[in-house]
Amino acid sequence: MSDQANTSSICAQLQLLESALLLPEIRRDRAQVAALLAEDFLEFGSSGRVWKREQILDLLETEDYRPPAMEDFQCHLLAEDVALVTYRTVRIDAQSGNSLDVLRSSVWTRVTGEWRVRFHQGTRAL
Repeated sequence: MSDQANTSSICAQLQLLESALLLPEIRRDRAQVAALLAEDFLEFGSSGRVWKREQILDLLETEDYRPPAMEDFQCHLLAEDVALVTYRTVRIDAQSGNSLDVLRSSVWTRVTGEWRVRFHQGTRAL
């Protein structure tokens, strides 16, 4: 497989994994989320809070959540087993009708053949 085809395959896989993390049925399943988060996972949330792995696992199990749309997905291999993905999530506020856009980035690492998100950041877009 060519380098470009391999990169495209990895990026497609990471887009599927990021999309899965937006689905309520996946988010509420602690085992499925735990399988996707690195042991040293860290998140800088769009709220300004800093989250560690166990805090995220606890939060996602019980959250009331409507999934946003994912737009503008980009993927860049930083090394053979390290990738940066960026995208925008868009959610329409049911009460106001306003759009809430969040710019997101994740660093994924591949360990023993499995991709795990190690860092995630969400920043509200203006």
